Amino acid sequence: MWLRNCWYVIAWGHEIPAADAPQLFTRTVLGEPVLVYRLADGGLVALEDRCCHRHAPLSVGRREGDCVRCGYHGLKFEPSGRCIEIPGLDTVPPKACVRSYPVVQKNNWVFVWMGDPALADVALLPDNFSCESPDWKNKPGYLHYDTPYLLICDNLLDFSHLSYVHESSLGGSTRIAQARPTIEPVPGATADWPQMGIKVSRYVNDVPPPPFYQRFRRFDTHLDRWFVYEFLLPATLLMHSGGRPTGAAPDAPGPSVRLHSCQTLTPETETTTHYFFQQSHPVNEGDDTVTESIYNSLLGAFNEDRDMITAQHHNIAFDPARPMLPLAMDAALLQFRRLLEGRVAAEREATAGPAS
Repeated sequence: MWLRNCWYVIAWGHEIPAADAPQLFTRTVLGEPVLVYRLADGGLVALEDRCCHRHAPLSVGRREGDCVRCGYHGLKFEPSGRCIEIPGLDTVPPKACVRSYPVVQKNNWVFVWMGDPALADVALLPDNFSCESPDWKNKPGYLHYDTPYLLICDNLLDFSHLSYVHESSLGGSTRIAQARPTIEPVPGATADWPQMGIKVSRYVNDVPPPPFYQRFRRFDTHLDRWFVYEFLLPATLLMHSGGRPTGAAPDAPGPSVRLHSCQTLTPETETTTHYFFQQSHPVNEGDDTVTESIYNSLLGAFNEDRDMITAQHHNIAFDPARPMLPLAMDAALLQFRRLLEGRVAAEREATAGPAS
């Protein structure tokens, strides 16, 4: 159940080599191999990583200026995807081309549009501001999951699992699972998108500081913690979280933790997923050791998630049709799945056109 007319992150900006570098970057998105490279002027190009001739990957070819030459039989493609030269042929057939994808970089995330290029709209890009802001510090991360992306979405939409999967890391208290979140719709960015996702707000007061916080900031009191995030189509989490001494006002002096996290999931295939993540702290609230500590803690916790979700996926594979038991804690993930199903159905209906 993939939504195609939307932006997916294919890479961190620093993963794409500079225009004068010999390497070519490729990654699979929605089952399609995509080549991404930089032009001499710094712009980005995204092409199908499959030569139209014998389907060899263009990524094992070479750059020639702003063009790419296939390493198998030498077909040369310009940034639009049109073939402009075939060794041994005087003319290039009009059908000699590869698909070109809309591509844009925003705050160190490189996005590709996998659907109809005419519908690509930068107004639908998420506001991942802390990925590249002078006011925030982070270390970007990437994980690969051998699971369907929707299982990871489910995990991110239900933070009650922090109490158990992350008991010794991000969680630290069963009170997280006991807290009832507030769930609200996120209004659409354009008239064609009446709803972009859902907002989940969870407040957990008077709990011990989690081991995660204690690794970079010491507390001798209980904390009031908060997790407030938007989960946007197709699968992006933008979250403010943190903790302050119990009962303290938001602007009270003293130790506290303020974090902003940007996480996004991109399906690679039906059963594998790219996971891009970072968690930022304000630049005036910690040095590089804090940045590294947050990254290492997050990486460890997300590996805990991956282990659990992979085991879940293996169990589901034994009997895919067997229904799960819905519980109150599933409210956010069920709402998001309904929203996604509605968008996918509308997209398919528009593609099919009017019934004859």
